[in-house]
Amino acid sequence: MSEYQYLEFLAVDRPLSEREMDHLRAISSRAQITPVSFVNEYSWGGLKADPRNFMRHFFDVHVFLANWGDAILMVRLPREAVDQKTLKAFCTSPHLEFEKLPEHWLLTWSLGETEDNDRFGYVEGTGWMARLAPLREELMRGDLRSLYIGWLRAITNEDADQEALEPMALQGLGQLTAAQQALAEFLEVDIDLLAGVGGDSQTSPPETADDATLDAWLDGLPKIEVRGYLRQMLDGQGASAERALKRRHAAWQAQFAPTPERVRRSVAELWQLAEQATGVRLIEEAKARRQAEAERKRQRDVWLAKLAADFPRAWKAAHEDANKGHAHAYDAACRQLVDLRDAYSQHATLAAFQKEFQRFMAEHSRRRALVQRLVKAGLWRDK
Repeated sequence: MSEYQYLEFLAVDRPLSEREMDHLRAISSRAQITPVSFVNEYSWGGLKADPRNFMRHFFDVHVFLANWGDAILMVRLPREAVDQKTLKAFCTSPHLEFEKLPEHWLLTWSLGETEDNDRFGYVEGTGWMARLAPLREELMRGDLRSLYIGWLRAITNEDADQEALEPMALQGLGQLTAAQQALAEFLEVDIDLLAGVGGDSQTSPPETADDATLDAWLDGLPKIEVRGYLRQMLDGQGASAERALKRRHAAWQAQFAPTPERVRRSVAELWQLAEQATGVRLIEEAKARRQAEAERKRQRDVWLAKLAADFPRAWKAAHEDANKGHAHAYDAACRQLVDLRDAYSQHATLAAFQKEFQRFMAEHSRRRALVQRLVKAGLWRDK
């Protein structure tokens, strides 16, 4: 099988200029290039440039997939979105790394080795960019759960010391966003490990201030600071102004209602939680199978009752399919006869079914392809 690669880049904070787009076209004439995106796929060869350079200069989000199992997500963040100490705490393996740029952080999540080598055999249209891109905005708002998921990839691979502690005791690991769930899938984080760390984490959202308290805080903001936010909005940087203001407000709230610090858990403790989650999952899956089987039985019983309400019509349909003389019709006739047998068993007698079935076989026993199907279904014994 030939190599297949899929690359997609997304510009969020600002569109590309015409000069920048021309520069990218000179690198790849086959790529789909717009003011906000660059998309290309390769069945041979690859991008004649370093994707990191694309991210350093042009784009904010990058997804790379290859049919040999490689999967990479890159996100470029303004430096003020997260501090270096936090990044160092989470970036302890090759599965999650960061690079310091002049005004940004470049974060990279990597799948690494995978047992599912066919997973990305054909990736166009899978929508990974659309699913993962919201992670950037979440990080900009101070939500660090995507970093935790990147850290969990190394735990899934058992690349961490059992006594090592989780980077932070985050809230909300049991209530991941759609983008965070997609990231866990993208990185093949162990589902029971993810459920275990979430089931034992704090999930209650922080309390929000009432209107009077919020108004009082806004009235106390320095005029020069408020002017700065308004100027950002007029310059088309409303999202940046919103994020900065919310960080400012969160820092103010933390002074008066600090979140109680919870003891960080060890990797060994997380695997114990994963084992408990496995037991819960297996019980739930068994329950779901029983419910599905009960529903299938209910639906079949309804169908058999419908057949029993008019046996002559059902036999006529079986004869008509048999007389068509081709494979699909024989399959339909065989299914009908199996259903008739079960309907007679529930609503009449098997002796009555056998009497009608003998008449059926007397008419169609020379149809060898049909007979073979009936033998396989246990309805007839070939002589």
